[in-house]
Formats: sequence, C-alpha cells, structure tokens
Amino acid sequence: MFDAAKLFRMKPTAFLINTSRGPVVDEAALVHALESATIAGAGLDVFEQEPFIHSGLKRPNVVLAPHLGSASNETRAKMALVAAQNVVALFQGQRPPNMLNPEAIKAG
Repeated sequence: MFDAAKLFRMKPTAFLINTSRGPVVDEAALVHALESATIAGAGLDVFEQEPFIHSGLKRPNVVLAPHLGSASNETRAKMALVAAQNVVALFQGQRPPNMLNPEAIKAG
C-alpha cells in the first residue's frame, strides 16, 4: 500500500508508522524516502520479509521493534477475551462480532 508514489507525497516532517503487516510498506521505497529526506523517519513493528530487516532501515531516525507491538499483558488479555466472545457467539447461533469471512459459516 505504501509504495514510492505514496511515500513521496508525504510531508518532510512525517513519520511512517507500521504496526499492521510488513508487506503494507515497500521497504526499498521507504529507505529511498529516508535517504532523500522525503520523510523524517519511521517506526516499524513488522517487516516486509520477517525476520529479515532491510539494512537501509537501520538508521537513527527509524525505530525498529521485533513484532511485539501487542505484547502487553492488557492487550493479550483483551485479545483472548475477544476470541472467546467470538466462539461463544458462534455456538449460540449468532454471527461472531469480529468475523472477517462470513461465507465460512454458510459453507458449513
């Protein structure tokens, strides 16, 4: 989603933050944007080809985290609660509140 064209439309004071999925950002394009000062920096918790980290991202204006953005006790507890609520809803004949593929219920 974030390719060279989108990165080069960002402000020079902008920081790109990615905590979703690695392939959302074209890392080679990001490195180019950082090297050319098109953007100010980046914060990445995920990488395009984990566990490999593009060598051009190892710079002072980039914060790299080892895919642990959700690794707090509170977040993991909430994730477990949401998963349990979805299972309970399914067994009660209801549509799970966070279902991404409703066609899976129809197929069964």
